[in-house]
Amino acid sequence: MPLGAGARLGPYEILSAIGAGGMGEVYRARDTRLKRDVALKTLPESFAADPDRLARFQREAEVLASLSHTNIAGIYGLEESDDIRALVMELVEGPHARGPHRTRTYPDRFLMITPVDDVVSPPITIVLNWDAALKK
Repeated sequence: MPLGAGARLGPYEILSAIGAGGMGEVYRARDTRLKRDVALKTLPESFAADPDRLARFQREAEVLASLSHTNIAGIYGLEESDDIRALVMELVEGPHARGPHRTRTYPDRFLMITPVDDVVSPPITIVLNWDAALKK
């Protein structure tokens, strides 16, 4: 279920949609308790009743929580309200993963692309991120 601006998920107030894909939707939200903007990655409704998808979502949260790297957004927690499950993540402003010409708020730093090295940087960034993740 897409969340509109002003909707609430626990203490988080949705400000705007950032993006959507097969694994859910990502929103910019305001943490009303800590007065900071965060990214909320929601699990699609169609996955909410699937035990395998729920387990995968939980594993994703656990893996993110175990990592600490400048190119990986930090996770602040999990939120569940009214059958909506969400990862609460660090909101990272920066270029879109598909290239420096497409800029937007991007909460997952896995494929961060810098305008200076837009040809060489993506493969190097991917390798460094995987290397950091595998060392954990």
